[in-house]
Amino acid sequence: MVRTGSASVTAGPTLAVVAREAGVSVPTASKVVNGREDVAPETRRRVTEALDRLGYVRRPRFDAAKPPRLVDLVVHSLDSSSSGAVLHGVEEAAHDAGLDVVVSAALSRTRAGHPQRGWLDKLTARGSAGVLFNLAELTPSQYAWLEQHRIPFVMIDPVVEPPSDVVSVGAANWQGGVTATEHLLALGHERIAVIAGPRRRMSSNARIAGYRSALASAGVGHRPEYVRHGGFDETVARRHMRGLLDLPAPPTAVFTCSDRQALGVYEVLSERRLKVPDDISVVGFDDLPESRWTTPALTTVRQPLAEMAATALRLLVRMMNGDRPEGTRTELSTRLVERSSTAAPRVRTG
Repeated sequence: MVRTGSASVTAGPTLAVVAREAGVSVPTASKVVNGREDVAPETRRRVTEALDRLGYVRRPRFDAAKPPRLVDLVVHSLDSSSSGAVLHGVEEAAHDAGLDVVVSAALSRTRAGHPQRGWLDKLTARGSAGVLFNLAELTPSQYAWLEQHRIPFVMIDPVVEPPSDVVSVGAANWQGGVTATEHLLALGHERIAVIAGPRRRMSSNARIAGYRSALASAGVGHRPEYVRHGGFDETVARRHMRGLLDLPAPPTAVFTCSDRQALGVYEVLSERRLKVPDDISVVGFDDLPESRWTTPALTTVRQPLAEMAATALRLLVRMMNGDRPEGTRTELSTRLVERSSTAAPRVRTG
């Protein structure tokens, strides 16, 4: 045991012990710890497993006498408008806080579909003091790794509900679903369909719950055939929209749970020679730049992605300074942005 003041902690294994456990030299084990690339994949795997098995703690290499200046932002990809909004929000908040940001795209995946943890090894090597994640989800082992290495982190718009002690920032998705549906109801629509995201996605379920709540409050019966689940992309939305139009009583309005889905809906309506909003009204969710460029411009629920990212950065700074937020979930309000894709139905709905 080693003592620091009145507290006692167990001394962790040395790098030499880790190297012996993995069957490699100490310099090779050091390369893995420090995120060096010149290590064979199989060797890196053995060392990483030994590090985790033995509980070796890799602490960030920054001068404790100086305030930390570097944080990591790990995103799913960099090729979408939503990622651009997140980057913008983090960049502005980091500038105000006097921090630098390293951006990583967790594109490589394991067989289970989860992001690999190479970037986790690298962030300790470069001395990052905290991490923002804008990913689908983290694995239990990744959560454990972050806890083990005492690295503060915040989730931005997590897909699956994180553990109760994980700090996250999201949008008021339930209220967004209510607002979108109430807008269509106020125009006179009753046959309102919803194209949602995956069933296990937290935000999608909240938006559907808001949709159903608005229908119930208006005394409009819920039609199970009008609720379609899938991905948030155009491909799935096209398939679901074709199915909705082929129903005996097709909807006169569609609430899509993403702007990208709305683009797929537009394509199918064009194929069927139907006009938006004359024949069918469409509401999206996100308010990405694309929503303003469509013809007609898309009515959508604005999700404040940049503000969510900035809020997450400010929470992370507090955690880096040892201040734990009172609550673990922060939700920012959504609002309807009315454009030209919604109008009263042509005929009275039944």
